[in-house]
Amino acid sequence: MEKTEIITVRISGPDRPGVTTALTAILGHHGARILDIGQANIHHSLSLAIIFEAETNKSGYILKDLLFKADELGVNVGFSPLPKEEYSTWVNLQGKNRYTVTMLGRELNATQISLVTSILTEYKLNIEKITRLTSRIPLSKANHLGRSCIEFSVRGTLDNFKELQNRFLTLSGTHQIDVAFQEENMYRRMRRLICFDMDSTLIQTEVIDELADRAGVGEKVRAITESAMRGEIDFSESFEQRIRLLKGLDESVLKEVAENLPLTEGMTRLIRILKKGGYKIGILSGGFTYFGNYLKDKYGFDYVYANELEIIDGKLTGNYIGDIVDGKRKAELLKLIAQVEKVDLKQTVAVGDGANDLPMLAMAGLGIAFHAKPKVKENAQNSLSTVGLDGILYFLGYRDSMLEGDF
Repeated sequence: MEKTEIITVRISGPDRPGVTTALTAILGHHGARILDIGQANIHHSLSLAIIFEAETNKSGYILKDLLFKADELGVNVGFSPLPKEEYSTWVNLQGKNRYTVTMLGRELNATQISLVTSILTEYKLNIEKITRLTSRIPLSKANHLGRSCIEFSVRGTLDNFKELQNRFLTLSGTHQIDVAFQEENMYRRMRRLICFDMDSTLIQTEVIDELADRAGVGEKVRAITESAMRGEIDFSESFEQRIRLLKGLDESVLKEVAENLPLTEGMTRLIRILKKGGYKIGILSGGFTYFGNYLKDKYGFDYVYANELEIIDGKLTGNYIGDIVDGKRKAELLKLIAQVEKVDLKQTVAVGDGANDLPMLAMAGLGIAFHAKPKVKENAQNSLSTVGLDGILYFLGYRDSMLEGDF
């Protein structure tokens, strides 16, 4: 049996048609076995690496032919032997200890990237690939889309996943960026169900505050709302306190408020793309079904679970019908919808901003605190605060190049 050796070839230089063809043709001519190959191009600059196995008595001829061809093509070439034991260890790690870091902001700069990568270095995570998910950056800021995103594929042994997530969350809060850290597995590429909080997530207001303003009790209700969202008082207790203050409000006010709901930046684009992608989309809200159903009818949500206002003779009674949709109930509903849709919980996404969203954010395969209160960010898996709601698409692995026509 012939002895073989493994060699890594690295090619760099100006990109042009035919480089990969010419070099792999030489390997094929000598019967070399390609074990791995990877290529990247940045503005006509080529970086190509090939790991191949060849009979020892042929490898010298292969390297000679590759050198001559590289010179002819005007590219640089380098070789290094790869011990078989090292290669086997690397192969056995295939698919293991892999993570994805998504870095997102209005505009990313070198300092921000350096800070993110320094944390990866600190935790001994090796960057294997960097991919730009947003469109190429124009020189004119007037033509910039207002968001920049890059994705790092990293590998390494990580003892404390949550600790590293928290490091990135802290960094996000001080440097105007969002950094999502996810395990790279089949579920990350196969999310099928996404559920949203409504108030201050899908819409840029708390509906109960809008109703309270019209009832003349805005300041009282808003103070209770803020305290509940910060987690200072129980949500159910705060809900009952606030809804009692709405007693006597005319039913017609609901229609007026619904028709003027301020939508969150990127919401309509996000929902449109998720529907195209086959996602089931739900609203799990501590707000009111009237407004959730309004959004459902207009934008095509599949599920709405919220609180039902009691209305008698065209007036709000200050009471509600049924159980309160609090944090615990939201998590139960996420699990229930996943079961109905035959979706693994690891394939679910939950998005919200308040303390009452934390149970469902923790249960979902991907939980995202959106423009959230500090306590919520501290306890969430990931956060999104620098861009609109459609920034979630990048956390899901979408690229702008996939979404042509959907900007």
